[in-house]
Amino acid sequence: MDAERLTGPLGRQALALAAQQSDPGSLAAADALRRVVDPDLAAAALTQVVLRRRAHAKFGAAAGRMLLTADGLEQATRPDVATWRAERFVAAGVRRVIDLGCGLGSDAVAFCEAGLEVVAVEHDPTTAAYARHNLDGHDATVVTGDAEVLLPTLVDRAHPGAVGVFCDPARRTGRGRTWRVDQFSPPWDFVVSLLGRFETACVKLGPGLPLDLIPDGVEARWVSHRGDPVEVGLWRRPGVAGGRAVTLLPDAADLGPSEPVDLPFGELGAFVVEPDGALLRAGLVALAHPHCRRVAPGVGYLTCDHLPSGRAASDRWGTTFEVLEVLDPGERTLRRWVRENAIGTLEIKKRAVDLDPAVLRRRLKPAGPRAATIIITPTARGTRALVVRRVDPAAGGGAESTNPPDWHSA
Repeated sequence: MDAERLTGPLGRQALALAAQQSDPGSLAAADALRRVVDPDLAAAALTQVVLRRRAHAKFGAAAGRMLLTADGLEQATRPDVATWRAERFVAAGVRRVIDLGCGLGSDAVAFCEAGLEVVAVEHDPTTAAYARHNLDGHDATVVTGDAEVLLPTLVDRAHPGAVGVFCDPARRTGRGRTWRVDQFSPPWDFVVSLLGRFETACVKLGPGLPLDLIPDGVEARWVSHRGDPVEVGLWRRPGVAGGRAVTLLPDAADLGPSEPVDLPFGELGAFVVEPDGALLRAGLVALAHPHCRRVAPGVGYLTCDHLPSGRAASDRWGTTFEVLEVLDPGERTLRRWVRENAIGTLEIKKRAVDLDPAVLRRRLKPAGPRAATIIITPTARGTRALVVRRVDPAAGGGAESTNPPDWHSA
């Protein structure tokens, strides 16, 4: 739908009426709008309201003023992450950012709010029009066209040394997300070349980036936001060497850059640590949890016999559990344990085992006043079910379990 129609008088009326619908995806909502506006505008307004409600979790109240597309919302950067990235550009001495593949403009908004001038490029005309609407009132120009074709003209107008480039290539096809670089837009070869053409450059990619796609000599920085690994940025900045790194937001806790280091594996200890997913992606769990070992080769869970003094700093890099019991993972054993302990609220966590926690929870039929957490994971003694409880990070100081794991066999 044309942005001018959606933001014109009739479009605003349609959007207001659509916002009043309890179920904007329903036939009743469509009928209500079609009494006021034509079917195309009615459908477009209802789609915007559906997307705005979905976007509220990411953008808050600002979502109610945005124009959105489904793919654009999926790839749009969370505001905390966009603000953090903009601050890195400012710290590098950048005054002007060329935003290639700007999508709906969420990163461009953050660049502007950090005091940077922005030229944003978007290939899709509808998305570009929506970005112009979302950037209204900011110091940004949105250009519709091909990034490869337009970049030389944009660089020629820039002040040398004060321009940075940001690129968020489209990584979706009609079948969904893709890691086939020949399907990226702009093309992968062009995207990677940006890291060698600018003193300050960042390429945003999904956190599941295949490691063999990381070019030599760049900083690959995984970002976790409130415990969710959300992206990896390939960075070129003055004075910053290559390597892998992790940033936790909103704390702005940084680790690295460093070369990846793994941990040995060994017997299950009194505690299990679930590292932040960004650490696992980056291969830097050993830097954040040097007191631990892996529960089994290739498994993300860590284990240790005691907690280090002043562990609050390391707790932000993961969640620590005390191991209370170790059970056989068979369904009959677990159902009996749940019944005998009157467990009604049951959290099941797992790694490297083929099961659906939600399905298993239903089959165990929890019913009772008590709550429990079970981790099902390979260990040095085979796959086991660990009955655990979270360790309060506010407790501070070192800790040693007074109840070492009780191994039950079946």
